[in-house]
Amino acid sequence: MPPRPRPQRRRDTERRLSEDVDVWVATASPTGEAHLVPLSFDWDGDTLLLATSPSSPTGRNLEAKGRVRLGLGLVRDVSMIDGDVEALDIDDVPAARADAFAARAGFDPRASSGRMRWYRVRPTEIQAWREVDELPERQLMRGGAWLD
Repeated sequence: MPPRPRPQRRRDTERRLSEDVDVWVATASPTGEAHLVPLSFDWDGDTLLLATSPSSPTGRNLEAKGRVRLGLGLVRDVSMIDGDVEALDIDDVPAARADAFAARAGFDPRASSGRMRWYRVRPTEIQAWREVDELPERQLMRGGAWLD
């Protein structure tokens, strides 16, 4: 297949954001120790909503750094999302948004027996590619704004 033009890659990425349930979450500790874990998410058109325990390596890293890299899709059809993270107490997310997350993910962090927090990710950079021939046009978002 020929390389997809940027508008098609954006549509494909937005479709994945709207339809996929899980995303790879890459974080680093303050000392630089890498951590990678899959988490469920919800997308509202502007931000991704994740949930995990604040005492987990992912939760600690998200709160310490305030930045994250997400991998969405397949190895040969990936969207890489860098974003700023806002940690929120479990009751600080509007019920409609938390309900949407629960419906999509198949579990409700608000009902968890352990302590959970929400992590809202605002994308700042997005890249998408399938093969090496798509690398030159992989940048879809820069500085939080979609590119033409």
